[in-house]
Amino acid sequence: MDTVSEFATPPATAAAPRRPLAAKIDRVLGVIVEIPAAILVVAEVVVLFSGIVARYLLHTPLTWSDELASTLFLWLAMLGAVVALRRGEHMRMTALVSRCTPEWRNFFDALGVAAGLGFLLLIIGPAFRWAEEEAFITTPAMEISNVWRAAAFPVGVGLMIAFSLLRLTMRSGVPQALLALALVAVAVAGFWWLGPMLKTLGNLNLIIFFVGVVGFCVFSGVPIVFSFALATFGYLALTTRVPTMTLVGRMDEGMSHLILLAVPLFVFLGLLIEMCGMAKAMVRFLASMLGHVRGGLSYVLIGAMYLVSGISGSKAADMAAVAPALFPEMKARGAKPGDLVALLSATGAQTETIPPSIVLITIGSVTGVSIAALFTGGLLPGVVLAIGLCFVVARRYRHDDLSHVVKAKWPEIGKTFIIALPALALPFLIRAAVVEGVSTATEVSTIGIVYSLIIGLLVYRQFNWSRLGQILIDTASLSGAILIIIGAASAMAWGLTQSGFSRTLVEIMTHLPGGAIGFMAVSILAFIILGSVLEGIPAIVLFGPLLFPIAKLVGIHEVHYAMVVVLAMGLGLFAPPFGVGYYAACAIGKVNPDEGIGPIWGYMLALLIGLIIVAAVPWFSIGFL
Repeated sequence: MDTVSEFATPPATAAAPRRPLAAKIDRVLGVIVEIPAAILVVAEVVVLFSGIVARYLLHTPLTWSDELASTLFLWLAMLGAVVALRRGEHMRMTALVSRCTPEWRNFFDALGVAAGLGFLLLIIGPAFRWAEEEAFITTPAMEISNVWRAAAFPVGVGLMIAFSLLRLTMRSGVPQALLALALVAVAVAGFWWLGPMLKTLGNLNLIIFFVGVVGFCVFSGVPIVFSFALATFGYLALTTRVPTMTLVGRMDEGMSHLILLAVPLFVFLGLLIEMCGMAKAMVRFLASMLGHVRGGLSYVLIGAMYLVSGISGSKAADMAAVAPALFPEMKARGAKPGDLVALLSATGAQTETIPPSIVLITIGSVTGVSIAALFTGGLLPGVVLAIGLCFVVARRYRHDDLSHVVKAKWPEIGKTFIIALPALALPFLIRAAVVEGVSTATEVSTIGIVYSLIIGLLVYRQFNWSRLGQILIDTASLSGAILIIIGAASAMAWGLTQSGFSRTLVEIMTHLPGGAIGFMAVSILAFIILGSVLEGIPAIVLFGPLLFPIAKLVGIHEVHYAMVVVLAMGLGLFAPPFGVGYYAACAIGKVNPDEGIGPIWGYMLALLIGLIIVAAVPWFSIGFL
């Protein structure tokens, strides 16, 4: 199954011809894009960390650092999106497509590329006009034209057009590619022809575009970013008088919020701790403490995911860091592969609220909720769900034969603790830096990166320089896939708001039976479904700005509501048959997805019960604010 950006594992498709000239162009263009993208990741770290040093140690703030970081950030987001498109790592929902024959999967892959190409060709003109408009703006600190920043959008769109054409040429047969392009062209022409009639339908267009078009595209395997963008472009162009250039501006506004600078940096940090051996050190310490009890390594997996999630913002990076260190020994003790990936997937959902969660950062960006409050509020809900998982583990492994397992002695536990101590200190360092005001939630990731570099080089001495370039490119790709979908979802949310949908939604949700309880119950159900179909971040960006004000209106604390919807979204994201996070866990564990479907439901039930407890008891989320 083709999962999503950070959960990317391309599906098996019918053999497609690889054309030497196209492959050569693809390689050359790929290098031209990947090298600047990797350099931009390093530049962001340097700029933001320099700002911390100048402000906190030298007491001479760099007034231009945020402005430069913002300019570089849009270039990083767009070039990262280009890299993700080239590698086929944009978020897709392919639960239905993966059930087709290889030939049909190849066709739907071509259709996804063609639909994205259609949007890119429609938006390239407005993107250039928007960049020209930005040329008249001068930045206040650096005093340069804003076109240096805005040019990233049309350049990125142009490169994505080039790589889309190359993907169609290299990876699709001629009949499939031509048929996919023809279908997209007919669909675009048909909607354009129906434009005058659509203008007379009023709010019925919301169902046509934001339910019909989005639904058809998503379930056909079109990347979610292009599903959202096509629907929004069609709605604005055909049913309103809003210039299409506004869509570019709204996407830029959504993906350029300064808080979102933390996304690529925490992704990089997550990959870095795995490479430096820090995650492995933490796992070994926990294993020395609990490895001798029944189900001990399963408890270690739960605890390790909690600790590693306190460092990385990327769930795929968390699972990839923990699973290889534990799975071989767990299998040796008789654990079934299906049960391992089921628990790994469940811990992915359980730790969604552990700071520095990218989803929490996204919520802070789109709703204005304090990032520091979200980071504080996310710790205990994860513990509540972890206790539920531990109950299931205790029941499943109560008859384990541990006669061959040697209990670690205290000196050995002490040794592993000392070795793990530098790694164990990192989550506390990150949190303390934010709480004590040393850095913002955006900047704190750079402290973690510098700390990990030092520890990896001087303490664990596992720093693999040969992998660094690939890690930087992976960071850019994953970050670009995340950020551009935030931009598309933000533009779609703005379109819904302008249509008056938000007022209708407020009216409906505030009059649900049961008041706050009814609203919370409906929100849980909605975000489980949305997390399963759309993946977490697009669901949060799309509905967060609409639902958070309603939650406040009915008397629910915004941090409490954030924890509940994030956990609900995680439940959908990591539950089969649609949850892409589940398939990511299977890919990381190298286990057939069918093996984990049976064992996972006990864990999912425990998570659901834990979620209901968190929803019913606000103290778990806001007791320490």
